[in-house]
Amino acid sequence: MVPRSLSTLLLITLLTAPQSAAVAASDQESSPALSNTSLSPEDLEVLKALYKQLIDAENRHDIAAVRPLVWVSPNTLFVAKTATVAEGNWAGFWGAEVVLQHLDDLYKAGSFRIDPDYEKEKVVALSHDVAETYVPVSITVAYAGQIPVPKPFLMILEWVRTPDGWRMATDIALPIPPTPQPRASSRRKGSSNARIP
Repeated sequence: MVPRSLSTLLLITLLTAPQSAAVAASDQESSPALSNTSLSPEDLEVLKALYKQLIDAENRHDIAAVRPLVWVSPNTLFVAKTATVAEGNWAGFWGAEVVLQHLDDLYKAGSFRIDPDYEKEKVVALSHDVAETYVPVSITVAYAGQIPVPKPFLMILEWVRTPDGWRMATDIALPIPPTPQPRASSRRKGSSNARIP
């Protein structure tokens, strides 16, 4: 079952993350091979270059340049805003062709730009053949009636090693909600509305 809203997806992620982390820690303790999983300097360099290549292609709205970077699989996932609220507002788009079509729709909608904070980019190995890229970004998008102003997101990509090299398997851009402002109180604790002469 595919979650129909971002809040559902986030809730599922939060509820399963501690269990997954505990299982991973347990696996690492019992399996020395997993505990030593890291990226070679060459893989790290390649993945950082591929991420930059992907962002540059997306900012040019060049779907032909994005296509070879995407894993050709029905399990490729892009989590993004839907065209209408009736579609769930945010959803998971599954399969390479569906992902590429949704990206192309984003590009054709008008303004679309991703500005990563490359200084905060982190790339880690999840296994020998799976890696993850984490980068705070600013995304400007006009898709689905949005006002094209830069908004903060956390971009999380998963990469799989294929016979043809590393390919993007998952692209999740989590919107960062605005920081809640303290509510102004009409009265301070212990004060009254009476004026003192």
